[in-house]
Amino acid sequence: MADVVIAGGGPAGRALARACARRGLATVLIDPAPGRRWRATYGLWADELPSLPGSAVACAPSSTLAFGTVPHVLDRQYLVVDNAGLRAWLDGGYDVVAGTVSGVDHGGQGSSVRLEDGRVLAAGLYFDASGVRPRGDRYEQTAFGAVLPAEDALRLVDNPDTAVFMDWRDTESGFLYVLPLGDGTVLVEETSLARKPGLPPEILAARLRARLKAAGLTARGREERVRIVLDVPVPRRGRTVPFGAAAGLVHPATGYSVATSVRLAEPVAGAVVQAWDRGPAAAASAAHGALWPSSARTVHGLRRHGLRALCGMPPELVPVFFDLFFTLPIPRQRAFTSGREDVPGATEAMSALFRMAPWKVRKHLIGWRALRRSR
Repeated sequence: MADVVIAGGGPAGRALARACARRGLATVLIDPAPGRRWRATYGLWADELPSLPGSAVACAPSSTLAFGTVPHVLDRQYLVVDNAGLRAWLDGGYDVVAGTVSGVDHGGQGSSVRLEDGRVLAAGLYFDASGVRPRGDRYEQTAFGAVLPAEDALRLVDNPDTAVFMDWRDTESGFLYVLPLGDGTVLVEETSLARKPGLPPEILAARLRARLKAAGLTARGREERVRIVLDVPVPRRGRTVPFGAAAGLVHPATGYSVATSVRLAEPVAGAVVQAWDRGPAAAASAAHGALWPSSARTVHGLRRHGLRALCGMPPELVPVFFDLFFTLPIPRQRAFTSGREDVPGATEAMSALFRMAPWKVRKHLIGWRALRRSR
């Protein structure tokens, strides 16, 4: 019998497996395809995950910009993850089982995890880090990207070593991300930041190809498709403990989750160990508590409100909103994008943005003041 069984072999699941194993828990990770490479491009702010080793960093761009009516220089170090390096850092100390979970039965002394091929694994505690399946009734972030040689990217950016975090100058074509990958190539990605349901990838692909054609470029090489559910609610406490995207750790307004999941793996594992002697139910409750303290639940609610406000704006006001956001001081930007338990920081960022906004934008943010007063 394993102490901990974790479903899901992505960064979140492997980070949690590593953290549990490092604390002496016999840990099993269930991965449908253990040998499959991670093909998504992961980016994060360096201050979100200061423990990330250099071997897990593919590129640290020399500068990071956001483009609106004026360019905004973001004084935060942005990193592009080296997937093989991240995986090597997170591997080791736990067993990996190839398979897919079909069901879980919880009992007083543990859980029985059933796999599709008929095998059953006994576990003291079960985590679900298998992600979230997109549904048409949820807000989603979708994107379509193409990898170009760095010299081609010079037709889109002045410096191929610059990360363009967001470029919303052409709102009809959505938002453009340009990320150097550290190997002489650049990912150019057309993104729909938030929509219910998400914008279909074929529409984004057509927009990206039109944008590249206008610059005299043709998409070739590797392509990337992104579909992220943004509005997963805080999960209820139970014997199955969600983790990663399944636990609502995706930022509702940005779509980022990898740094948060990796960072939270250690405190969640620590909480499980402290409660272990009190039984499986107590260990599951402790894990839930470590994931979602009251401060994190409050900030998550504020961010979800921000998501709804943004999606409710007319398209012509979205550039105005982002121009205002990126004029906020970096500490306030960081509080909203990365301060998961920073209630004062998140409310002050939202309040400052409300005060700066013209009435045509402010009326779409009117609930922010009511939220702030209710805290």
